[in-house]
Amino acid sequence: MNILIDVTRLVHRFRQKRLPTGVDRVALAYVRHYGHRARAVIRFAGNSWVIPVAQSARLFAWLNSPVSPLSAVSIIVSGIVAGWRDKQPSAGHILFNTSHSGLEKTTYPAMLRKMGVRPLFVIHDLIPVTHPEYSREGEREKHLLRVEHILDLAVGVIANSQATLNDLSQFAQASNRSVPLSTVGLLAPGMAKMQVNERPLLRPYFVILSTIEPRKNHVMLLQVWRQLVERSSDGAPHLVVIGQRGWKCQNVVDILERCTALKGFVTELNNCSDQDLVTYLHHSQALLFPSFAEGYGMPLIEALALGVPVIASDLPVFREIAADIPDYVDPLDGKRWGELIAEYTLTNSAHRTAQLVRMENFNPPCWTDHFAQVDAMLAQLGE
Repeated sequence: MNILIDVTRLVHRFRQKRLPTGVDRVALAYVRHYGHRARAVIRFAGNSWVIPVAQSARLFAWLNSPVSPLSAVSIIVSGIVAGWRDKQPSAGHILFNTSHSGLEKTTYPAMLRKMGVRPLFVIHDLIPVTHPEYSREGEREKHLLRVEHILDLAVGVIANSQATLNDLSQFAQASNRSVPLSTVGLLAPGMAKMQVNERPLLRPYFVILSTIEPRKNHVMLLQVWRQLVERSSDGAPHLVVIGQRGWKCQNVVDILERCTALKGFVTELNNCSDQDLVTYLHHSQALLFPSFAEGYGMPLIEALALGVPVIASDLPVFREIAADIPDYVDPLDGKRWGELIAEYTLTNSAHRTAQLVRMENFNPPCWTDHFAQVDAMLAQLGE
């Protein structure tokens, strides 16, 4: 049993009863795939603890179905105590860090070297480095450290897209570093097989699914909606905004809370269950994805896997994972967004019908293919 999985982020978020993000879903996929032959790693205050087999199995089971905050703490404490007693070695073992968690810590390299592990990192994007204007204050500096530590420490890198791996390669070249053994493993949708409930809204509606932050371009979409309502309130569609409020989003919040013209035409859902999310997507005219930058685009895959059309920004990564299926629009072209949304609202929408035909042969990425790539890398590393 030579595999370790860092679950620090998952435990922290689930103890706070926070809904899983796309990054969390990737981490859970690794727990499900490798948990039967892995031990868990927990980091705290610059130190790390490898949890023994029995307690790791209990912790992995809790992560797949978290019941109470106390249960996780008791499992971890008992695991730390047992670990001190058993002294099971970890030197030379593969350590998966699937979430960038802890990589910005200056103590992280020394911690890994002390453990003697061989780290494999899943890298999700370089957006705070390539597009710092869309990130929190100080996030660029933190992400620079994360990427530098990945390049300096990793025995292998799993990128979620070729676009992300290209960004990593460009960063490595610019910083006179080399990219370690690497592969691309596209991420599978996590909600496509859920049961769909009855239609939640009678009026035709669209969905935008993401954390509310500047990069996601909610402001443009809300301005488009105001124009649609002002032109034809009777025929204007509804917009469902699904996602938690993030950072630098006060202008979006002001529109959501104070714009009287949009009352009755925009609904914000910031605590949406997976079941409700699938239902809202399934019955929508389309998913709207007007982002300025993305490392992957899980909502796009989720929608297409459900048979739901997508209108998206014309980004290289979207074309990589969805080819010519969505209708692509420049994220700054509000006029064209408005035209397509109005056309998709029609019962006999030609654009929507054409996209439904294009997606008939769509095969969403699957975890089987993803882990085939990772297992091939493990084989190269002697695991």
